[in-house]
Amino acid sequence: MKIRVGFGYDVHTLVPDRELWLGGIKIDHTHGLLGHSDADVLIHAICDALLGAANMRDIGYHFPDTSDSYKNIDSKILLRDTIQLLNDAGFEFGNIDVTIVAEKPKLNPHIPSMQQTLATVMHTSPEDISIKATTSEKMGFVGRKEGIAAYAVALITKK
Repeated sequence: MKIRVGFGYDVHTLVPDRELWLGGIKIDHTHGLLGHSDADVLIHAICDALLGAANMRDIGYHFPDTSDSYKNIDSKILLRDTIQLLNDAGFEFGNIDVTIVAEKPKLNPHIPSMQQTLATVMHTSPEDISIKATTSEKMGFVGRKEGIAAYAVALITKK
């Protein structure tokens, strides 16, 4: 069995009058993330980690923000399609570990729902999906509540 590890990172700007989607769930908040899709930074970081582990480039290569077909798309669809790309290339999902960085809203209460939602999309167990939330201690763009960032590490194996 060949084990492979990938790393993903994503960031989006917080703006008013937009829904906030993180980990595939809608979270009640005064601001949402700006992007071509629903701007779910957590899912985007996961996709990049998975694609990176498989040496299949990145999310922008497979789902370009210049394509109208991805305008306002639900990122769960991108994640589902990423899993399919990996399966088609002979890879099997192992686990992911994600850290999301946001000052507001508080995300810890939403983590179990995120894990369950992602597990359903990825056809795996919630215990294979680790999600942690932290702040940036009021430093930088996250600390100023200008955006949210997410980091992900993924483990896959070659079938």
